[in-house]
Amino acid sequence: MARDRDRDRKEARQDGLEERVVKIRRCAAVVKGGRRFSFNALVVVGDKNGRVACGYGKANEVPPAVEKAAKDAQETMKRQLRISLKGETIPHRVVGRFGASRVILVPAGPGTGVKAGPGVRDVLECVGVHNILTKTHGSTNSINLVKATIQGLLQLRTREEVAALRGVAL
Repeated sequence: MARDRDRDRKEARQDGLEERVVKIRRCAAVVKGGRRFSFNALVVVGDKNGRVACGYGKANEVPPAVEKAAKDAQETMKRQLRISLKGETIPHRVVGRFGASRVILVPAGPGTGVKAGPGVRDVLECVGVHNILTKTHGSTNSINLVKATIQGLLQLRTREEVAALRGVAL
């Protein structure tokens, strides 16, 4: 199946970042001589240590679209904060929202694995989470799911961060 083929497409890069192609979509424009096709690519890039970003690229062929998306993700990652992880899972339950999509992220015990759908799984594996439960509600558009997952991960706080914000000693 095409989905399985695309899921296995992950590339380790020389700068230590992992790049995953989440979705490739074909777009057709009807012109005088027939149809002209172009391609959109959604790519997630992460360092497996708390940093992740997504990128979107468009081109007339697939490889340039993927390259543009990866470059876009790298640029976005430079501006993004590091995500607070607790070992191989997340510190607490959180809901990420983007557009009509909602992603619920729930911490899980060791040995659980990543229980998630395609777009959400790619983000969580690139950020370095190994044990987590997820549920998606609303739109299943892969772009919105990826952005909702990243939004949810950015809401995470450790006990120390919360204590410092409240001015309380642990």
